Amino acid sequence: MSQVLFNLSLASRAVRTNKLRSAITIAIIALGITALIAILTSIDVMKAGVYSNFSKMGSNTFQITGDIIKKKKRSHGIHIGRREGKNITYLEAKAFKERYGFPALVSMSMSGSSVATLVYKSVKTNPNIRTMGIDENYLEISDTKLQAGRAFSQTELRFGNSVCILGNGVAKTLFGRNYQNGVGKIISIGDLKYTVIAIAEEKGGSMIMNTDNLVYLPLENTREVYGTNAERFTINVMVDDIASKEMAEEEAEGVFRVIRKVRTGEENNFTITQNDSLATMVLETISYISIAALFIAIITLLGSVIGLMNIMLVSVAERTREIGINKALGARASTIKQQFLTESILISLLGGVTGIVLGIIIGNLLGLVLDAPFIIPWFWMLVGLSLCILVGVISGIYPAIKASKLDPIVALRYE
Repeated sequence: MSQVLFNLSLASRAVRTNKLRSAITIAIIALGITALIAILTSIDVMKAGVYSNFSKMGSNTFQITGDIIKKKKRSHGIHIGRREGKNITYLEAKAFKERYGFPALVSMSMSGSSVATLVYKSVKTNPNIRTMGIDENYLEISDTKLQAGRAFSQTELRFGNSVCILGNGVAKTLFGRNYQNGVGKIISIGDLKYTVIAIAEEKGGSMIMNTDNLVYLPLENTREVYGTNAERFTINVMVDDIASKEMAEEEAEGVFRVIRKVRTGEENNFTITQNDSLATMVLETISYISIAALFIAIITLLGSVIGLMNIMLVSVAERTREIGINKALGARASTIKQQFLTESILISLLGGVTGIVLGIIIGNLLGLVLDAPFIIPWFWMLVGLSLCILVGVISGIYPAIKASKLDPIVALRYE
């Protein structure tokens, strides 16, 4: 231990004595490590940003429906879609919700009417409002936030009370500019009266549907009002992390096959759909970028090895007389070797620590743009420090051996 501390003190003294040379060497190492850590941190930040932003878009969710689209090829290469399958019943959806053991949030929903008309006093909407029955988890899974009011209570969900949550567009149509004051008002949906308990935030529309024209009802109320033998339920599942979604889908498929009594070897009579094709494409692109970036960073580190080795060889040449004096006083070749190797590793580590700090800062600057959390890449920090030690050993081993083999008499005559 005392020998290690002695070698460190000699190495630090050599670094302080040759400040300019040491600073240049540390800068070379820091540049390589900065490039490596910054690139790898940026990649982690991009992944976190993709996970975060696409999770908000619902790409960490998937749905189970009873629809199966069969494509039948016609002449001239035209494919006609034909909808088949068996609707998911209430009992099947409820059984799945109870049996699904994967750590995820599950909800069941049911379409009511797609041509409903809402009335408040003398104001009437067009007959194009959709009603949907939902459970306690649907709002969270669909990322539907409430601008005013509250969510359904357990009592309202259980007994199917006549309460509703209005989409933003519907509320504006019925209540005008002060639409948020619509909470607590009684409206008519068809021939039935409902109390408005909340108004959803504006989400906008898509090619599939305009969510601002939706009216959310308790699931049991929708079953009572719109339920028929042909009622169709949709099962919605949300996982915490996109990375675990594939495993969640596989387990969901297995559970639902058992519920629907699908025999081994038979095709599914249901469909699992997802929304993250774009997220998958982005993550695949990032993986290709990471490989290319890692290759560039390794080349930069190889340049650092060459630079540090040249500096160490110059140091051996400048300190030849000092080496001769040490050997004349009884210093062994192994001691000389350890001193130069320790100096090389110390310089490399100083550059590495500087590079790691700069790399983390530069890499996380991307997070400000992507609205991603600040990331400290502990694994890559460990990799960076290990590479610094490796660079120090590789760069210093040859100069250290050369210094240890100097003849003391020749070294003392060196000017």
